[in-house]
Amino acid sequence: MSTFDPEFLWGAATSGYQIEGAVAEDGRGPSIWDTFSATPGATDNGDTGAVAADHYHRYREDVALMAGLGLDAYRFSIAWPRVQPLGSGRVDQRGLDFYRRLTDELLERGIEPWPTLYHWDLPQPLEDAGGWPERDTASRFAEYAAIVHEALADRVTHWTTLNEPWCSAFLGYATGRHAPGRREPAAAVRAAHHLLLGHGLAARVLGGSRVGITLNLTDVRPHSAGEADQDAARRIDGIQNRIFLDPLLRAAYPDDVQKDLADVTDFGHVQDDDLETIAAPLDFLGINYYAPLLVSAATEPVPTAYVGSPQVRVMDGGRPRTGIGWEIDEQGLFALLSGLARDYPALPLYITENGAAFDEPLHDDARIAYLDAHLRSCARAIASGVPLKGYFAWSLLDNFEWAYGYAQRFGIVHVDYATQRRTLKNSARWYAGVIERGAL
Repeated sequence: MSTFDPEFLWGAATSGYQIEGAVAEDGRGPSIWDTFSATPGATDNGDTGAVAADHYHRYREDVALMAGLGLDAYRFSIAWPRVQPLGSGRVDQRGLDFYRRLTDELLERGIEPWPTLYHWDLPQPLEDAGGWPERDTASRFAEYAAIVHEALADRVTHWTTLNEPWCSAFLGYATGRHAPGRREPAAAVRAAHHLLLGHGLAARVLGGSRVGITLNLTDVRPHSAGEADQDAARRIDGIQNRIFLDPLLRAAYPDDVQKDLADVTDFGHVQDDDLETIAAPLDFLGINYYAPLLVSAATEPVPTAYVGSPQVRVMDGGRPRTGIGWEIDEQGLFALLSGLARDYPALPLYITENGAAFDEPLHDDARIAYLDAHLRSCARAIASGVPLKGYFAWSLLDNFEWAYGYAQRFGIVHVDYATQRRTLKNSARWYAGVIERGAL
């Protein structure tokens, strides 16, 4: 039996644009995802988050579901365009009031709120001014963080600044697969830096709270022991993991990453004291893990999000896959956690997202197997000395899955989008049992 410490934090996670809906209510302004998802061909079936899971109107029902599952904590994101419709200046109190009500409802049910300040929904006016590749966006983010912190600091102790800046930077500005849909590799690298700078500036205004950031990290493996494949793995580990970890935790960009990106940028956008700001002390690091990456050297350039590494190919590891097509390998999570504890020691870690999409409406045995295997890897990591303090299942609800629209369901709670009826899947009942026992 795998057991967890009684203080281990059990939670579930969502994000604002994926579940809230109500995109034009109570003064909310447009975000880059409103614009992007309304662009023909940008999302599967032309789906948008306009209604999503209607959480904006049904949050009390959803919090009651969380309480029924026995969750200790709920990770959600705050929609910047609800708070500042223009991305700067005027504050709409109706937006803040929604998050006040949600937070109060959680606390009344004994559930700790874990808000994320940015989960990809940049106010469209800021993108019109250049978006994250522009330095000013980092300053605007810090101002927004201060506004939200002032409104909720008496209720919230744990704050996450950014969710998956890799996706915001490289899927948004290099491949165009995510909002805002640009294909500008140099802009993507600038965006990555300014996202980190925004994190550091925001950390300064979140005083008196526990502050972290969430990264989508992965275990990168070479396809073979050959030198070319080993170098391919080094390059991808650099642009996926270390380009964020090292500035945050070592106040420096890795030398090899800068060399790999020499044909893309000279890092002239990095100003004096930026790295000191970015490396503000973290109280915790959030980790979103879904699948490992198996990579090999390629003889011809391959278009990928891994800018600066055109001759690297992501390989098929031959393992079972989730409904979205991601390989299932819980050993990758153990390897990732072990590596983080070794290379960046003494930092409390939380799994802030882990889950799988399967086309099994209620009897989702495949999802249970996925969660069970990954939680066992967590328990194994803890037993080996990794300071892992909590786990948030992704996701509480079926939702708008970004460019995949509504075709992929990650929720442990089924949402009938036509009626908005919520129904517990078997995985939700299973997870509630794990939480109650504190063991697998």
